[in-house]
Order: sequence, then C-alpha cells, then structure tokens
Amino acid sequence: MFFIYGVEDTNFDPGYEPDWAVISTVKRDQVREHPPVKETSQWSFSLPLSELYSLRRSRFSLGRNFLVFTSRGGHPLPPLHFHRGGTRELLRAMQRYIILAPSPVDGRLFLAYPHDSGALSQSFDELHLFDDGSSDLVSRFIQDPYATTFGGFSKVTNFFRGALRPPDSPFHPRGPQDHHGPPTADDEPGFELITCGVELGPKPDVTRGQPLDKWEEFLDPEGRVKDPQQIKELVFRGGITPSLRKDVWKFLLGFYPWNSTVKEREDILRMKTDEYFRMKVQWKSVSEEQEMRNSLLRGYRSLIERDVSRTDRHNTFFSGNDNPGLTLLNDVLMTYCMFNFDLGYVQGMSDLLAPLLFVTQNEVESFWCLTGFMEMVHQNFEESQEAMKQQLLQLSLLMKALDPELLDYLDTQDSGSLCFCFRWLLIWFKREFSFEDILSLWEVLWTRLPCENFHLLMAASILESQRGEFIGSDHDFNTILKHINELTMKLDLQTVLRGAEANYLQLACCKELPVKVQEVIGLYVPPSPDDETSPESESHETQQLLSQSQAAATETSQSSNSTAAAAARPRPTYP
Repeated sequence: MFFIYGVEDTNFDPGYEPDWAVISTVKRDQVREHPPVKETSQWSFSLPLSELYSLRRSRFSLGRNFLVFTSRGGHPLPPLHFHRGGTRELLRAMQRYIILAPSPVDGRLFLAYPHDSGALSQSFDELHLFDDGSSDLVSRFIQDPYATTFGGFSKVTNFFRGALRPPDSPFHPRGPQDHHGPPTADDEPGFELITCGVELGPKPDVTRGQPLDKWEEFLDPEGRVKDPQQIKELVFRGGITPSLRKDVWKFLLGFYPWNSTVKEREDILRMKTDEYFRMKVQWKSVSEEQEMRNSLLRGYRSLIERDVSRTDRHNTFFSGNDNPGLTLLNDVLMTYCMFNFDLGYVQGMSDLLAPLLFVTQNEVESFWCLTGFMEMVHQNFEESQEAMKQQLLQLSLLMKALDPELLDYLDTQDSGSLCFCFRWLLIWFKREFSFEDILSLWEVLWTRLPCENFHLLMAASILESQRGEFIGSDHDFNTILKHINELTMKLDLQTVLRGAEANYLQLACCKELPVKVQEVIGLYVPPSPDDETSPESESHETQQLLSQSQAAATETSQSSNSTAAAAARPRPTYP
C-alpha cells in the first residue's frame, strides 16, 4: 500500500495547493527492509503505508489544516496542507488499509499498525511492564510518576518516544536535478483517487412566484380551506398580499385549524379571547406589595419594559412615547409569561411579536399568533441553548456539503463554529432585513416548505453570497464578525430566497448525500428492519473515523446500501 502526494500537472495552477492523494495495493512479494521515501518530484513523495510510523494533525497554528507523516525509518515527511478540507476523507480512506491508534498522551498524534499486527493482541501481563521488581514501584511512582509510568509503557513500543521526539534526520526534498521521473507501474499499480466531500451537481436556477392575492376562492361554502397544501405552496413561492395577511397568518400559525368552518372560527375566537383576558388579569391583579416578594415576575416586567422601549421604534405603529402600540406590546408579552411559566420572557421575544401585532392590529389575535410562532422557535430561547448549538452544527454540515472551501477558510480564522450567525437563527433574521421584508420572509418560513430547516438553508445562502469577500482576504475573527453585522439591511430578500431554494434542490439531487445532511433537510428515510446494515453516516470526529477501522471489511456493503437509500428518498412536494 502506497501513499502518494504530489502535483498532478506542473502547468496547472488552481490558486491553492493541491490536496489529493492516492492509495493502492502492493504485490505481496515486494518485501523490503524499511524502504526509503521515494521522491517523484521536488514537492512530491511516495511511501508504502506499511512503512508509516505515525501521523499528527495540526491545531491550525499555521492557519490551515495539515498532516505530518513520519516513516518507520525516522523520516518526517513534508507537511501536507489542506486548503479546502479533506483531512477526514484521507483518514477515512487510510483506515481501510491500516489501523490508526490515537496516542494516550496527545489526541492529535496517531500511530500506524497493520491490520494483522500481533502486538495489539498482547495483554499487558505478557508485556511485563514493571518487571524490575515491585518492592520500590510505589516509591518510584511517588517520586517521579511521569517517568515511572512512561518508563513502563516504553516497553510496549517505541512509537510514543519516537513520534513525540522525531529523530534528528529531517527530510530534505531533492532539487530538480535529482528528479528520477514518475514511479513505474510495477511500484504503484491501480491508484484510487480520494475525493474531499460530496460531489454536487450544478446549482439549479430558481424563480419566485407572485404573492397569494385571492382567498375566498380557496374556501368551500362553509368556510373551510379546500386545499391547505396548495395555499402553503403558493405562499412559499411568492408570499401573501398585505391585505390578506391578517386572515392567512392565523392559519399558518395555528390560531385557526385549516379545516374549521366560519362558525367554528367564531367560537374559537370567543373562547380564545376569554382565555387571554383570564391570563392577563393574573398579572394585572398582582399588587405592588406582592410583586416585591415575587422576584421572577418583577424581573420579567423590568426586562419587558426595557425591550419594548427599543423595539421597532422606527415603525409608526410603535413610534412615540405615548403610543398605544407599545402598551399592547408590553401587555401581550406579560401575558405570555402567565401562559408559559417555564420559559417566561427572554430577550428577543419582543422582536417576534412586533410584526404580528402590526399585521393583526389586535391584542388577542397577536397573542395567540405569538404562541403558534413560539411553538416553532421556543427552543431557541431556552437557557441551555442546546437548540441553538444544534442549529449552528447543522448549518456547519450544510456548508461543508455546499461550500467546503468557504467553511475551511472560516475554520482557519477561528470562525468555523459560525457563531456570528447566532442572531440570524435566534429571531429568524429579524434584524437583517427591513420590516416589510420580514413580513414576507416569515410567512414563507411558516409554511415549513420545503423542509423545517429552510432558515438554515437561507443562512447558508447568505454565507455563500459573501465568499468573494472572505476567500483570499486577510480577514480575522473580529473583521469577519464586523462584516457579517454590517450586512444588516443590505441583503436582497428575493435573491437570498432563490439561493436557499437552489441549495435545497442541489442537495436533494445528490445521490450520495451524507445521512447527517439528509436529516437536516428532511430527506433521510430510516432503513427498514429487514435491512442488514444501515446507511453509512458521515463521521465528524477523527476518533469516530478511526474507530471504524475494524469494520473496514463491511464498508463496501454499507456504501451500496447508502446509495440505495438515497435513491429511495421522496421527491420534494412543493412545485
């Protein structure tokens, strides 16, 4: 087995260092005593995997991912820099041929073993780690625990000491005058190209439709919505005419059931009105003396008053000091604290309520629309922030599939966590677009088409639109954060929506989409109980990649099952 690294064509200049490698099988009769590293050009080399001693992953100290290999002959090879990602793909390919065991003292150092290594099967008892006599073992451990422990472990193998302190025999690339030409077919037969990430097809062109401008024709004689799915598809494609928003939003947010009649909706409104004012009376009737002994309610009131005073004050509905819109905003948020004691009020909820109150112009209806909205996003406001962390991770998965080069660049600038997108996801881009654009955006997102995480695809679309600003620039974490914040009110909503839908269609058409990405965009179909193996999932940690080395023999069957499952995914249901 050979590992080859080098440039494919000396005349090709892609603008970044190549990051590809090939692996092949060597004839069994070709056995040599620690063969030297072979160089095929000034910047390339080949090494049998059987002679690989250890490898170390970078900590991004040089601004890029890189790997350093050390041969059994003590030669540290030139570092392999990965400017567009690919380290995990390379490790995944290598662990099909060798075992890479993590060092117990350095999580980024891995030691190479052949699959049939007998050393791994020996027990500690057979190795006699502390065979110098146990009488002074305790005293030696107390005096120098580090030396005593690793003195014993040094009898297992010399890998640790050698890999941690490589021999003073650095590898020096030969000059062009020492070039021996490309390797022969006997030495390097049948190479396999390792690709980095999934191969996506071209991004499709997407067009937006006209807003929904008729309503009565979609109702039956008793007032039921005849085809809710058609309404959602029309809203997703083009939004809603402003004059119809007050009616349609109540259905999108669950205030009215889609199959309710006009008479039933009158009853629902009457019941919901009574329930709202009963909850409002609860906090209205609390005396000042009682509130002095209720720190939780007092804290909610103080936080709400502060947020209300600065929410959408540029909008005429909330402008001015004595504006009744501010009073309604305050009362609805206080009543929500009575509705949801566990969550109460969290900063940002006023941003969600303001557009609802502006459209409905009604205290009761805006409250119940808020409860429906919060059903979708309440986890964003939980104290643990687990939902927000999960969404940022899912966004990272999408970016790895859609634009791995951009994600890798952000990673090298300590921005790979995408934490600068936190506000986008928390309040669904409320402060990134104009007030009118938010009305159009939210009604599109409330349809939950084409998937529930369409807001993540929107975030990916915005990031992709900025790749020209980032790639090749000298941005660091602070300037990236500053640039993202300065995008406020500068984004074109329709362009972002088209990009988000194109992202979805591009991913949906990929037959080898990783399972984790399928789950994010709602395309994953769980395997049936009759399946012998489940589809191979995308691994995100090096430890998980390496732990799969023992199952290398089953990898081929897993890959075929994954392809079959991808082909069975349903097509999108929206037009």
